[in-house]
Amino acid sequence: MNVAILGAGMVGSAMAIDLSKKFNVISFDISEKNLSALKDHSNIRLQQADLSEYESYPVLLKQADLVISAVPGFMGYKALEAVIKAGKNVVDISFFPENSLELDALAKQNKVTAIVDCGVAPGMGNVLLGYHNEEMQVEYFECLVGGLPKQRIKPYEYKAPFSPIDVVEEYTRPARYVENGHVVTRPAMSETELIDFEKVGTLEAFNTDGLRSIIYTMPHIPNMKEKTLRYPGHIELMIALQKTGFFSHDAIKVKDKEFKPIDVTCALLFDKWKLNPGEEEFTIMRINIGGKKDGKKTSISYFLYDEYDAATKTSSMSRTTGYTCTAALNLIAEKLFTEHGVFPPELVGRHKHCFEYILKYLEERNVVYRKTERVDQ
Repeated sequence: MNVAILGAGMVGSAMAIDLSKKFNVISFDISEKNLSALKDHSNIRLQQADLSEYESYPVLLKQADLVISAVPGFMGYKALEAVIKAGKNVVDISFFPENSLELDALAKQNKVTAIVDCGVAPGMGNVLLGYHNEEMQVEYFECLVGGLPKQRIKPYEYKAPFSPIDVVEEYTRPARYVENGHVVTRPAMSETELIDFEKVGTLEAFNTDGLRSIIYTMPHIPNMKEKTLRYPGHIELMIALQKTGFFSHDAIKVKDKEFKPIDVTCALLFDKWKLNPGEEEFTIMRINIGGKKDGKKTSISYFLYDEYDAATKTSSMSRTTGYTCTAALNLIAEKLFTEHGVFPPELVGRHKHCFEYILKYLEERNVVYRKTERVDQ
């Protein structure tokens, strides 16, 4: 079976290596440098291609049985649409701002299975919520998540596993959460709070637009929120950049030359935020689900702490994001999930066999979600 992976960045490369143990993998990217990182894996076919040329997808994907889209977020919606039009089953981790459910009718028409937002968050948090929503009356959902370098280097104390433009998008897109049954919109990076975590210590949590699809698929849950985690002080610096205009998409003129501040900012941040080879980092996530189960007040929590894998030289964010995605692709390949349409992870996780398969797949790769459950008598 042939699997095409669109994008050979850090996460795309990790997925290619993981899947190459079982499938014939074709890795596409416009960057020769990105592709060269996979050159030692003879069982992965490398192909340089401009993935923004969406009309070329039918030819590019002709030999593919399954597709993973790991393109930058600003390309994600059009890339997914092109894959669906090409009639290929697909799992997507591009995390684009548009509503993927708008492509549901197109996927059904083309008899395509498309699982979207299938990373760590959004992704695994949705899977967990989808499963527990089937077995209890959920009244509260909270996701706290972040990926951080172990070494804190001023001024940013942050490194990005993907392009800076996608991170800045998190910092600028208005954040939606659900409170008392109503969708509330707040500025990104607002309502900061300090929270203590085992293994890490105190981190700063702030609003980001991470609920995404569950606002629409889980409207019966009255309280839902997602916050991103950083080292304390990082967000204050980001707010300063934002207020100064560094994140603006509006062109300005300097010495008779016109440019967008956001383009310059991301170009400058690329080297500052880039993870160096072998640099240790970690992913931390806490999922809290509360409600009633069998008539009793029940609280369920999942905790993930995952580190850079020195043996395979794979970043934690690549592992936790990428392996969730490859697990979902295997669900499709093994015909364990066969429905046609666009499916965010909560609509996959609601099936017990899919939920258990994904958890087992991750555990086999040492990505472990530790569960605790408390029932009030």
